[in-house]
Amino acid sequence: MTANASKNFDRAMNILEESGLLLVMGLEIPDVCRLVTARRIKGSWWGDPAGQEIFAVSEMLSDHADITVTKLISGKVTFVHRKLWQKLVAVGKDRDDWQMRNVTSQGKLLLRQLDKEGRLLTNKLGTSFGKTPGDTARELELKLLIHSDQIHTESGSHAKILETWEHWAKRVGLRAKSPDAATARRFFEKRIQEINNKYAGFGRLPWQPKKK
Repeated sequence: MTANASKNFDRAMNILEESGLLLVMGLEIPDVCRLVTARRIKGSWWGDPAGQEIFAVSEMLSDHADITVTKLISGKVTFVHRKLWQKLVAVGKDRDDWQMRNVTSQGKLLLRQLDKEGRLLTNKLGTSFGKTPGDTARELELKLLIHSDQIHTESGSHAKILETWEHWAKRVGLRAKSPDAATARRFFEKRIQEINNKYAGFGRLPWQPKKK
């Protein structure tokens, strides 16, 4: 790890410890890409000259014991600090109307299978959940219906561990009782509004309508 990557990791952790939320890339709220480059990146950050450092900082955040990754803000990859995990679980496992509305038949089937097993690997799903089970998993991720972690398989390819929120909470040691879902949603609504106001952002939660 370079000294600059270490410095940017510390800056990212400071934001996460303060507000609890940080994007990998996006203008909605603070993001790793702008922390590293101090500018807006157009297109994929992978091809940017600072791409390796962005990757390094993002990997350090993903691996940190107090950070998890979701699609919480504007459907984008969002780092979430541990202090918000109880509220995140409360929202995720609620299966409110906004979550279940328009879920595909493959998505419902995958969700039922996860309810039975608690944990599944995307590279082991086969075609039972559609020709591209990764797309089915992303559908559930965007609605916060499941938790997922990306891993490298023995063959060197990428796969995801899919888990119910209850299974994930137990695995990471969340033992305290979660708040009710409505209270947790109100908390996130207030928090994202605070972040938007502070950074002139426009972050949006999955249950909030897109602004025209």
